[in-house]
Amino acid sequence: MFIRSGAAALSGALALSALAVTTADADDGSGNIQVTQVVVNDGKSVVVGAITKKTITLSITVSDNSGIKDAYGWLYHGSIDNPDGFAGPGSEAPLTCTPVPGSVTASTCTASITIDPNAALINANAGTWHVWTSVDANDFDFVQKDSAGTFVMKRAAKLTADASPEPVAAGTTITIKGALTRANWGSGGTYGGYAGHSVKLQFRKAGTTAYTTVKTVTSGVGGAVNATATASVDGYWRWSFAGTSTTGSANATGDYVDVTAK
Repeated sequence: MFIRSGAAALSGALALSALAVTTADADDGSGNIQVTQVVVNDGKSVVVGAITKKTITLSITVSDNSGIKDAYGWLYHGSIDNPDGFAGPGSEAPLTCTPVPGSVTASTCTASITIDPNAALINANAGTWHVWTSVDANDFDFVQKDSAGTFVMKRAAKLTADASPEPVAAGTTITIKGALTRANWGSGGTYGGYAGHSVKLQFRKAGTTAYTTVKTVTSGVGGAVNATATASVDGYWRWSFAGTSTTGSANATGDYVDVTAK
């Protein structure tokens, strides 16, 4: 377990939503200091690919009758006693605290955290993460929370789509193929097939903006998806994946099919 010192550590977690925590929830602390809100990544899930680093924002709102002196955070996955993943720096990370407008007691403390999928993550880290924080007030009250909030970090997904033959005569049956893959963290930038998940075949008529679901299939070996449909008008065919608790959503780029008169 982390031991409180004059500075605290920040270990990677993002909150799915803002949440209120009272001093009764504190793992350790003194006085009337309170953590009232924790927001990570603007309340959205954190989706990380296989190569590109992702920077997110951690925001913690705290209050004390004497005002807030400083705050620290650490985002982690697993147990506080034995975390198996972290986001951002692995050492103490101070947050920048700014008084809440119109308040003499509350401050919002923030930090930007960069996540490197090839430096600090493994595939097993996908799922729920925690925000550890420690905050000091001007009158020496303090609060430390092993899990001030939770959030979900997901592996990014990709989809491809290829419709053939094209062009085709109206009423012709076409085949739309593709593949659903997801990021392999810590693998040096690879994506692997994601089998056994529902993927929707969708169509958008040329000149419109909305896709309509035509049918749903299950991804196979290597994430392969395959379906047939009747081409009646010009338009775009794509595959769409809603995501899971550990994997982000994805839409393939629509493949345009030119339909000619019979």
